Amino acid sequence: MVRPSGRQNDELRRIVIETQNITKHAEGACLIKCGDTHVLCTATVEDRLPNWLKGQGKGWVTAEYGMLPRSTGQRMQREAARGKQSGRTQEIQRLIGRALRAVVDLKKMPDIQIVLDCDVLQADGGTRTAAITGAYVAMAQAVRHLLAIGAIKETPIIDSVAAISCGLYQGQSVLDLDYAEDSTAEADANFVLTGKGGIVEVQATAEETAFAEERFFELLKLAQKGVRELAVLQQKSIQAAEKDAA
Repeated sequence: MVRPSGRQNDELRRIVIETQNITKHAEGACLIKCGDTHVLCTATVEDRLPNWLKGQGKGWVTAEYGMLPRSTGQRMQREAARGKQSGRTQEIQRLIGRALRAVVDLKKMPDIQIVLDCDVLQADGGTRTAAITGAYVAMAQAVRHLLAIGAIKETPIIDSVAAISCGLYQGQSVLDLDYAEDSTAEADANFVLTGKGGIVEVQATAEETAFAEERFFELLKLAQKGVRELAVLQQKSIQAAEKDAA
């Protein structure tokens, strides 16, 4: 079996996380490119919280997600023009928020909210996983900003988090599906993992027939390898952003 991209079964797509000259106003930002999937991630610091969280001495991290009309082969209508978000959009932005909150001690950022906006500029599979990976980089920059202005005394980030897809393609377990693979895979799974190896969330689906337990663990092993590599890239991009800000 040869993958459409020619990659090895355990090989990520080319990953680039850019932090220079992304946007002027956001407290944190990056453009993450996972092959031909490109997602702009920005972080906004706010001094307001959801009403249900007020007075609890905690902060909050949340996310919004969207796809630009020509991020895919045919133009999609903007969800704002339709008057409501799709179920898919709501599911993904909740996933991003859960993933980021899993590595944040909210008590260390009282009365502060960080909003991550993840906008898909170009889609070729794995938009939600790219959004999570990039959102962490943007959030880390926002936290650095909060430390620099004295709004918090110590970082609330307790670990890194990243996400990657894996799947069964032509009978083999492969890492980081692009659209050509994802659209014909026998099974696919999204893994959200921390830098220390913790499991935040797993979404796995068999497309036609059920797959065996041992195949799932093959996919998990691939995901762990991929996230370790992503964590290194995340750290390098965060360090580059800190150097630019100095």
